[in-house]
Amino acid sequence: MYFFLINLSFLDILFTSTITPKFLSLLANGSRFISYMGCMIQCYSFFFLGATEILILTVMSFDRYMAICHPLRYTAVLSPTLCLYLALGAWACAFLDTIAPTVLVVRLTFCGSNKINHFFCDVDQLLKLACADTEYLNLLDFVVSAVIVFGSLILIIVSYLNIIIAIVKIPSSGGRWKSFATCSSHLLVVFIFYVGTVFMSLRSIKDSYVDFNKLSVVLNTIITPLFNPFIYTLRNDQVKCALKSLWNYGDRYIGN
Repeated sequence: MYFFLINLSFLDILFTSTITPKFLSLLANGSRFISYMGCMIQCYSFFFLGATEILILTVMSFDRYMAICHPLRYTAVLSPTLCLYLALGAWACAFLDTIAPTVLVVRLTFCGSNKINHFFCDVDQLLKLACADTEYLNLLDFVVSAVIVFGSLILIIVSYLNIIIAIVKIPSSGGRWKSFATCSSHLLVVFIFYVGTVFMSLRSIKDSYVDFNKLSVVLNTIITPLFNPFIYTLRNDQVKCALKSLWNYGDRYIGN
């Protein structure tokens, strides 16, 4: 779990860095300009990192499934080598999933207005500026997003259905609560992340979803990475003891 948390933390840093600096620049001095190359890099980075985070969360649900449903086989099955392969597989699948649509977008010719109705280079808004017919690309973009988002969501749901069945079979209430506590942090992060992601996957259906899409981007790139460290660390007993010791030290220092 800690190995996957390292990947998740690294992803959150990169994911936030893709959008937030330019967004803050827009808010601070009203700068609404971005270079063509910068726009394409931002567009690809956003969807590549977003897809990677979805897959890492899916892998983490499998990790929780093994820890709760098969605790005696956990260390044997989820060896360090397999964990490394799962993490590398998530990064590689996200790269392959997003590279083809990005290459097709880069090859487009843009004409007319150079303004997009967003605070970052969203692919759906970029396609509206293209001179050619982009109906095929819109469909491809929607299919690729749906496969990653809803495919991984189905796997997460299946994992947690098995976890719930296993928890219900535990005879003691203390055992049930302890088992649920081991996956509650991950479940909360998945819920927050997917609320925004599902709206983002619907961005190509109707223009009325543009405003929801903006809120979803803020939720996934700013709010979720901000809360993830608190969600995971505040449930850790060692972190709680460290904070308590720091608080007591502060009280003694102020008292002196």
